[in-house]
Amino acid sequence: MKEPARLPLRLAIMCALACAAACVPGASHRAPSPAERRAILLDPASSFWLEHAPPAYDARVETTKGVFVMHVDRDWAPLGADRLYNLARAGYYDDSRFTRVVPKWIAQFGIAGDPAVASLWYDRGFPDDPVTHSNVRGTFGFAMTGPGRRTTQIFISLTDNSREDAQGFAPLGRITSGMDVVDSLYAGYGETSGGGVRAGHQGPLVAGGNAFVDGRYPRLDHLIRITVSTRRASASDSPRRSRALLESVNSWPN
Repeated sequence: MKEPARLPLRLAIMCALACAAACVPGASHRAPSPAERRAILLDPASSFWLEHAPPAYDARVETTKGVFVMHVDRDWAPLGADRLYNLARAGYYDDSRFTRVVPKWIAQFGIAGDPAVASLWYDRGFPDDPVTHSNVRGTFGFAMTGPGRRTTQIFISLTDNSREDAQGFAPLGRITSGMDVVDSLYAGYGETSGGGVRAGHQGPLVAGGNAFVDGRYPRLDHLIRITVSTRRASASDSPRRSRALLESVNSWPN
């Protein structure tokens, strides 16, 4: 019987390596450039925004006071988990400010530092999720003005805010590391540095971006960047280690 033809050893090894690379998540991905991120942020109709979040993920938040980690369980609020995941991996929150910090109540962020991006997303609402968990201390969710009006702003409960449950505020998850950092965010301006979306006083922050905010409210803490990961992150992770480990989630296809 005639033996089947065999591939040369070198070719066989190359095929095996190619197959292995194709089977490794993120192997064919690369980190997006700042220009690519901004282009996506300015194109809300892109298919990028249809991506579903993993069943669970961590958002590692670097601030001028330190690092904290938001753990998201998608089954708590699937639509909200998807919106936060995509905004974070597109860099929407990077280089923004914690514009609303009220002691013993909430810390809030989510107005982009770039006025063009902030204006585009400020009123871009998405459907509600049912409230499946309570807004207790350490949970976080989207701020809103009413049904279907969640957009980009996230509030973290600094105390037991379960009274907000009946208003439809659906938590996405909990702070799992660095809650002391959240507690330490500058709160001296209270509601005067823009307040909440319902107050209707955020127009100058949206139109003026970081230049306006930093000029008017220079002591606000900065959100430096958010990095998302499907592994359990820690506030003690070094930025370099975190970026290396999280590259496959924050990267885009070639």
